[in-house]
Amino acid sequence: MSVKASQLRRGQGVMWEGGVWVVFSSSHVAKGKGQSYMQIELRNAKTGQIIGRRFRVDEGLEEAFFERKKMEYLYTQGQNMVLMDPNDYEQSEAPLSMLGDKTVYLVPNMELELAFAEGECVGIEMPNTVELTVTDTPPALKGATATNQLKEAICEGGAKIKVPPFVENGTVLKVDTRTNEYLGRA
Repeated sequence: MSVKASQLRRGQGVMWEGGVWVVFSSSHVAKGKGQSYMQIELRNAKTGQIIGRRFRVDEGLEEAFFERKKMEYLYTQGQNMVLMDPNDYEQSEAPLSMLGDKTVYLVPNMELELAFAEGECVGIEMPNTVELTVTDTPPALKGATATNQLKEAICEGGAKIKVPPFVENGTVLKVDTRTNEYLGRA
């Protein structure tokens, strides 16, 4: 089945130049003069190599289908995450680099969705929201009543989030992993 380049999203698989590739990032570029195009970064499912390519907006690519499996994150060991299948308790490892800058949201016992192609892990999807505990934030200033006044909080894992002044150390927050935004207290 063919899919247009303009419809490709992060984590989607495509067959291209004889291999299986995973879309790492995708952005639409519209020039003032000339045709617009899609700037897409692809990661090779076998080697992990990341390349950037331009595709016409209407160019078709063959879609690759992955086996998806929910696994539980246990802990980090070196440059790898140790994951467990909740059905048979079998443990496996996946490189932290597959998550990119989203590793700051990892907390033990978090459920992740992994994509497998030919028995090998090719992609990891985080949940859209996570609950993180604030480890360090400055105290609220007395008399600071201006609206929309935010301060920075550092959460477990190292995530830095802008939060309202009433948030203190030890508070459990709900955070959007896609936008790094504070959604509320958990």
